[in-house]
Amino acid sequence: MNRADLARIEEANAEFYAAFEAGDLDRMSAVWADGAHASAVGCVHPGWPLLRGREEVLRSWALIMANTPYIQFVLTDLHTEVHGDQALVTCSENIITVDDSSGPGEMLAGGSVVATNVFLRVEGEWRLLHHHGSPVLNQMEEDEDE
Repeated sequence: MNRADLARIEEANAEFYAAFEAGDLDRMSAVWADGAHASAVGCVHPGWPLLRGREEVLRSWALIMANTPYIQFVLTDLHTEVHGDQALVTCSENIITVDDSSGPGEMLAGGSVVATNVFLRVEGEWRLLHHHGSPVLNQMEEDEDE
């Protein structure tokens, strides 16, 4: 695996999460594939149906960002594979967030999501083609259910 490609993919992946944390739709838009690849863009947010097409995906991010006062990601278990002009990044998203019912200064652990991000090299730039996030049940919740 080419170390330069690996570094650029990891930078693109980090920018995806940084754009979300900043609530910056322009930055988020710049991460995603466009042009001839716009119709192939896809996203599955935890608990949502599959969204297809760049416009629909970016509309979902606008909605999420407008309703997320604070979010922070601690990424673990990062694994990157490169296959020609495509790359696959898998990771665990450990999320810290605030919800509408929290009082000032209250932080709530948002839990964990396992994510798959598929990147495509377009004119030398790695752009996000597909994001899939799936919630991971809390071990304590699993134990209580048994």
